[in-house]
Amino acid sequence: MQEDKMIIETENLRLISCDLEILEAAIQGNEMLSKKIQSIVPEYWTEFGLGAFQYSLERLKESEEERNWWGYFPIHKLDNRLIGSGGYKGKPTHDGVVELGYEIIPDYRNRGLATEMTNGLIENAFKDSRVKSIIAHTLGQKNPSVSVLMKCGFKKVGEIDDPEDGLIWRWELTKK
Repeated sequence: MQEDKMIIETENLRLISCDLEILEAAIQGNEMLSKKIQSIVPEYWTEFGLGAFQYSLERLKESEEERNWWGYFPIHKLDNRLIGSGGYKGKPTHDGVVELGYEIIPDYRNRGLATEMTNGLIENAFKDSRVKSIIAHTLGQKNPSVSVLMKCGFKKVGEIDDPEDGLIWRWELTKK
């Protein structure tokens, strides 16, 4: 791993920022990714799919300004195991908005780790003076993601009728 890699430390997690090499390794397969991040990579560690990582890779190739504004891989410190993915959907907009997303593999759910990861991503984003607010989207019903966002201080600010996913709730957290 590169020494200058952005790593967000939380109590139980090490969130490793995905650079070009890590994203390419993730796309190539679990064995390559495991070597690159020096952690155990379970067979099924993402529900987002490799397309999301390919998209992130393309954005990073386009602009150095996007560095550290895409994917993060949460490594459970005690187990040294990749337990999902998360991060932002690009650098802050001109209005100072970033969007975040996250996922935790089933074996590690209901332990507060999604909330811990989200809080780490929030704290990291708000360190950047350009960031004024963070948004997220969930399916339009009570679910674990809604609980995570509420625990992290997000407020529901709108609804979207998505042609593919149906009702989507928009959440926002404003910098204090």
